[in-house]
This record gives sequence, structure tokens and C-alpha cells, in this order.
Amino acid sequence: MAGSKEIRTKIKSVKNTQKITKAMEMVAASKMRKAQDRMKAARPYGEKIRNVAAHMAQAHPEFSHPFLEQRENVKRVGVVVVTSDKGLCGGLNTNLLRQVTQFFKASEARGAKVCATALGNKGFGFMNRANVPVVSHAIGLGDTPHLERLIGPIKVLLDQFAAGEVDEVHLAYTRFINTMKQEPVVEQLLPLPKQKLQGESKQGASWDYIYEPAGPEVIAQLLVRYVEALVYQAVAENIASEQSARMVAMKAASDNAGSVIGELQLIYNKSRQAAITKELSEIVGGAAAV
Repeated sequence: MAGSKEIRTKIKSVKNTQKITKAMEMVAASKMRKAQDRMKAARPYGEKIRNVAAHMAQAHPEFSHPFLEQRENVKRVGVVVVTSDKGLCGGLNTNLLRQVTQFFKASEARGAKVCATALGNKGFGFMNRANVPVVSHAIGLGDTPHLERLIGPIKVLLDQFAAGEVDEVHLAYTRFINTMKQEPVVEQLLPLPKQKLQGESKQGASWDYIYEPAGPEVIAQLLVRYVEALVYQAVAENIASEQSARMVAMKAASDNAGSVIGELQLIYNKSRQAAITKELSEIVGGAAAV
């Protein structure tokens, strides 16, 4: 059994760790509420631009934008991987990167090469370790997503898709469901799924627009903004998921630290009781000998 001094040192160390995890839990709870408000504020814009893109895509059938054209031979696939910059958030990044790895294997099985755009330090480091070509990246995004930080890395993949160097672009992020549940998602970004756009347009509705300047230019700009809105919403969802997962993980760590402290305190009391009993036995034995 360990000595009393060693056990006291362990108890003090665990208590200090518990203070840190408790503070991190409170900070994550505060940031989580702000991230959720930011995510909910971004949803109306995303839904509106999705509706407008769906209506304009159907109202201008004589023009087919490259973002809407399905390609038969998929030779190269790009993935925008959205992760956190920091750890200590449970299995949030691990679950997403595991699903991304499965998607890479499935793409390679059908004869397509893969490349990635990493948004977040954890995903960037994983792609480098996995020897996946990273065409662009952005790290240090912070707790508040800024679209100007995202446009550059996204544009690299958009330009490659428009040039025919990439045949499909997918988006991988963690969708926020509630505080206790976050779901890793890998969904197709380009070409834009027609069924998704058609689902946003009312059945039987006829849309007619007057374009200024020409229709193709307006649709091209709108679809780029639509893709950027999808990525921004994914980053906002991922940040909310990160703070929620970190709050839950730190609460679990604080509870576990309390359990460890209780067990160590019990061991310390037993050790102290055994030492007192031994001293009493020696005193009684000495008195009897005299």
C-alpha cells in the first residue's frame, strides 16, 4: 500500500485537475450557447438562398451551370473536411475522421483519387498523417466563423471542379442535433444534387425572372454564394457541436475526478488507520514487556 504522503500528493493533483476541467466545462457551456445562437441565426439565410437557387435553376432550363451537371466518369473526388482546432471534445473529431476515412476507401474502390480541403487544425493534421493531398486549408478559425476566412480555401476546390480537375466535391462536418448528440455527416456538395434543389421548389409552381445582367452570370454568382453558404453553415454547426461535446466531456472528467478523489481518500483513511493500529499495538506490546 502506498504511503500516506504519496496518497495525499495524488489527491491534491487530482483536485487541481478537477478545478481545471470544471472551469473548462463552464467556459464551454458559455461558448456553446453563443455558438448555438450564431448557428440558428445563419439558418434563415441558408434556407432562403437554397430556395432562390432551386427556383432559378428550374426557371432557366436553357442554361446548365457546371455546378449542376452530373459527370459519368468520376476520376477525382475532393472533400471539404470541417473539424475543430483544439482537442478535449470527446470523440467529436474521431467519429468524423473515421467516417471520412471510410468515404476515402469507398471512393478509391470505385477508381477515384481523393484530395481534401481542411478547415480546422485536427483535420489538417490527420490528412497529412494519412498522406491525403491537401489542396488548401484554413486553421485557427476561432470560436466565431468568418466567411472571408473560408472563401479562399473553398474557391480552390470550386475552381478545380469548374476546370474539370475534380469531378465531385463532398462536405464532411459534424451536424448539431442537441447538446448530448452530434452526428458526423458526409454529403455531396458539387455537383449540387438536383433532388435537393427540387425539394426546395414547390411542385407545380412556375418561376419567371428578369435578369440584370444576363441570366447565366446571375445564376453562376448565385450558385457560388449558395455553396459558400452551405460551407459556412457547416462550420457554424461544427463549432456548436464542438462546444457541446467539450462541455459534456469536461463534465464527465470532473465527475470521474470526484470518484477518483473518493477512492483515494478511502485508501488514505485505511492507510492512516492501519498506521495508528500498528503504533497502538507496539505501545501495548512494549508496556506488556515491561
